[in-house]
Amino acid sequence: MIKVSILYPNSADATFDMDYYCNSHMPMVQEKLGEACKRMAVEAGISGAAPDSSAAFIAMGHLYFDSVDDFQEVFGPHSEEIMADIPNYTNVQPEIQISEVKL
Repeated sequence: MIKVSILYPNSADATFDMDYYCNSHMPMVQEKLGEACKRMAVEAGISGAAPDSSAAFIAMGHLYFDSVDDFQEVFGPHSEEIMADIPNYTNVQPEIQISEVKL
C-alpha cells in the first residue's frame, strides 16, 4: 500500500479554509479517484514539538492506494481539475510525497 501525502507548509501569511477542504475539495477528489483510493485522511497542524511553536504544516491530506500505478492511473486524467481547485481553499503551494506504508 502507498500513501500520497499532500503537505501544506505553514507560514505567517498562509491561509487555509479547512471547512472547504474537508467538505468540498476532498469529496471531489474522492469522486474523481473512485474505488482506487482506498481511504483518505485530513490533518490540521496545531503545534510544533516545542511548546507554543507553530506547526510545520498548516494542513495535510493523505490518500491511500494499493500501488503507485493505481494512483497515477486515476489521478492523471483529473490532475488539472484537482489542482485548479487549490486557490479555493489556500494560498499555499503544496508539497507532495508518496510513501510506502510499512505498518
